[in-house]
Amino acid sequence: QTTASLSMPPRKRTKRPMDSLATAGITAAAAPSSPKLPPKRRLVKLADDADEVLAACRKLRDALRLKQMKSEQSDDSNSDEDSDGVGQFGIDYDSGDGDDGKGKKKAAVKTNVDDMTNGDPLFKAKTQQLSLAELKTDNSSGGKTIVEVVEMNSTEVIEGIENVAVAVAHQVMAKQGFQLDIPSRAASNQIYVPELDRIVLGDKRGTRSFLNVKESRKAAVTTRVLQLLHAVLQKRIHITKRDLFYTDVKLFVDQTESDGVLDDVATMIGCTRSNLHVVASDKGLVVGRISFFEDGDFIDCTKMGVGGKAIPPYIDKIENIQSDAEFILLVEKEAAYMRMAEDRFYQKYPCIVITAKGQPDVASRMFLSRIAKELQIPVLALVDSDPYGLKILSVYMSGSKNMSYDSASLTTPDIKWLGLRPSDLNKYDLPEQCRLKMTDSDIKTGKELLQEAFIMKNPEWMKELQIMVKTKEKAEIQALSSFGFQYVTEEYLPRKLREGDW
Repeated sequence: QTTASLSMPPRKRTKRPMDSLATAGITAAAAPSSPKLPPKRRLVKLADDADEVLAACRKLRDALRLKQMKSEQSDDSNSDEDSDGVGQFGIDYDSGDGDDGKGKKKAAVKTNVDDMTNGDPLFKAKTQQLSLAELKTDNSSGGKTIVEVVEMNSTEVIEGIENVAVAVAHQVMAKQGFQLDIPSRAASNQIYVPELDRIVLGDKRGTRSFLNVKESRKAAVTTRVLQLLHAVLQKRIHITKRDLFYTDVKLFVDQTESDGVLDDVATMIGCTRSNLHVVASDKGLVVGRISFFEDGDFIDCTKMGVGGKAIPPYIDKIENIQSDAEFILLVEKEAAYMRMAEDRFYQKYPCIVITAKGQPDVASRMFLSRIAKELQIPVLALVDSDPYGLKILSVYMSGSKNMSYDSASLTTPDIKWLGLRPSDLNKYDLPEQCRLKMTDSDIKTGKELLQEAFIMKNPEWMKELQIMVKTKEKAEIQALSSFGFQYVTEEYLPRKLREGDW
């Protein structure tokens, strides 16, 4: 056989896909890839037993709205009867206060609680749940005068600061040095008013003199904070408390000092602390059936991922709050909050879930107070079965002593204690290994709580706390996971809601 006869016929070359792309002038790197479809959104439907489970909650909601409607009608009748616009209030005007020309008083409301059978609702703060005029003469504050701040806009706060500055300048020019007159925020000046169901500030005042060796540095810190706040308000921006501290570290030395002076300035001007445009870092979280506009951006808290939305420190920038929720579920621990968020509990039983991850911050307290008032739906709390869970609940309801001057905008009255309650430990047969022995400190705190007014006014809470102190047992919300990781959302909470057990 010859070489020619052994040769194979020429192989026909076929065009490969990449060759055709090259012919078209498209490189491999630029080759279009098939678009990836976004993952399907997890849909959780309304629970089949939702109507049955939420029946008691809806009755509570309707009663709450009826009470609010009657209160508003009472306010209208009081306003008609008191046509002179003054009523029986005494208004305490500091050097930075005055009238804005629209009949709206900018001063802190200073009222004698023995003269409150009638009054003018024009003087109550916008966020106040119960007007000072609605207080009765038979109250437990002993006839003392109380002071509460009101909401102000930036222009009003700037005017207040400038008036303080002018007063200081006059004193300096008169060669008197200068001193600042400031309401006392000491513990001895804190008053719990049962009719308001919150802690308020008494009428004691103090002075801060620059010529006094012991007070000169604090006076200098106060004037420096006033200067910085004036600059912030003029620019219409917000800063954090940490930002304020670092503007003059050598003078402030410690942030607790600048933070304390910040509260002093709010009481001097007669405005809420948020009106000063200084906020703390965000801490709280919210998820569920609520939407709003935040500084012009639309926020839907059912579409903010598993973890939900951080509660913004700028509550004044939230507008147009909308919700179809039946109730607000206030959760102490972030772990329990994440369980409800991941299980989409708010879709099965329409609600709004909020947590401040333990001790509540100002923004979370203000956000809860605002949405509870605007939506007029009940707030149910899920906290640990220990004295500190109740103390956290008391801060939401009655306020804290540090912020007593601004308690009207920071407190949410009549929060229901849904769980975990001491009686639940036996009712739900919580295993012994999940129960913790109370320490001596726990028992002491529990006994002190039994003497607190906000506990004593609620017989059911008194019984629960007595059970805790007697058995000397406590438990955390996570102890319910011993029955299954989803027990709290699938069994415990639905049963609690169905039975109206709060």
